[in-house]
Amino acid sequence: MKVLVIGGGAREHALCRSLSLDPDVTALHCAPGNAGIAEVAELHAVDALDGAAVAALATELGAELVIVGPEAPLVAGVADAVRAAGIPCFGPSGEAAQLEGSKAFAKDVMAGAGVPTARSYVCATPEEVEEALDAFGAPYVVKDDGLAAGKGVVVTDDLEAARAHANACDRVVIEEFLDGPEVSLFAITDGTTVVPLQPAQDFKRALDGDEGPNTGGMGAYSPLPWADPKLVEEVMETVLQPTVDELRRRGTPFSGLLYAGLAITSRGVRVIEFNARFGDPETQVVLARLKTPLAGVLLASANGTLADLEPLRWSENAAVTVVVASYNYPDTPRTGDPITGLDAVAAEDAPHAYVLHAGTRNEGGAVVSAGGRVLSVTAIGSGLIEARERAYAAVARIGLEGSQHRTDIAAKAAAEA
Repeated sequence: MKVLVIGGGAREHALCRSLSLDPDVTALHCAPGNAGIAEVAELHAVDALDGAAVAALATELGAELVIVGPEAPLVAGVADAVRAAGIPCFGPSGEAAQLEGSKAFAKDVMAGAGVPTARSYVCATPEEVEEALDAFGAPYVVKDDGLAAGKGVVVTDDLEAARAHANACDRVVIEEFLDGPEVSLFAITDGTTVVPLQPAQDFKRALDGDEGPNTGGMGAYSPLPWADPKLVEEVMETVLQPTVDELRRRGTPFSGLLYAGLAITSRGVRVIEFNARFGDPETQVVLARLKTPLAGVLLASANGTLADLEPLRWSENAAVTVVVASYNYPDTPRTGDPITGLDAVAAEDAPHAYVLHAGTRNEGGAVVSAGGRVLSVTAIGSGLIEARERAYAAVARIGLEGSQHRTDIAAKAAAEA
């Protein structure tokens, strides 16, 4: 199978790494990719938001499966263009991707499907914002209605900060605060059948102890030793299957990756948000534990044959990912800094630990930073303690001036496991 992956972050590197290990994949391409992906796939220049250009590239390459990684191309309808060219594509239609593209749309779907979520108001004027903030009180949860690369949500006790964020957006969803730990659960679907993956937990705040500003995610781990063994089954029954059924009922069937961000509250599981693609950095740890070859699973989603699939096989190992970010992230990050130590990790830590590139590029034969989140250092171990030790040992070998990373990824869960 010839496969083309669209995107250039650590999520796409994780996908490409898994696909490169799949014996059914005979040729692997990525557009636009990054410095790390170049080691396992042939890179091509393309505007990922241009459906016609992506479809033309896939046709030229003779791709038999296209995987659209990031949310913006999905919302822009890139998967539709690929399918219109007669090529199987993993990823929802532009219409179905509104599940992530619009928080208000997602709330409407959840209401129709009877999915448990936070009570909320959709606000378009300062007066509506004031009314909603007053109704819920602190802590305030204010979400930009549109795509914001994981950074459109403000959770704060500061009324002024909540008001400022709300009024800076065209339309916002203001909702009640959900207590309890958060869990990410991915599911692969063809629009009818839903196949859940293993749950993971990510760390959104920039600093240790869940302090500092919200980010796209600073690390993740899987499995979750503290979670109820029946969690996946419960989320399948109350969240994932009803959502897929509701979207099909509306005439906007969802095929691809449905990501549920969940809060395990004192009143039960509640949906915080949906995403329409693999999450970053959770993908890095979930795929590290998946033993079933990936390409066939994603092709079954694209072809509508998931019901015929054998049950997924998983490693008993634990996985931990630590994100190394640029100086000043999540504000405007500094880029162009050289990265050292990648060869040392490959020589000393493989195969138990490896580096997935996020914001990198090749410059004169050297790898330099090219974004906010630069690397995802991922490790596996017999348990979370060993996986953490291996991940942080690899992080210590990497040099990037002014870089930052959290030192407490999976620490609490490892201590309690």
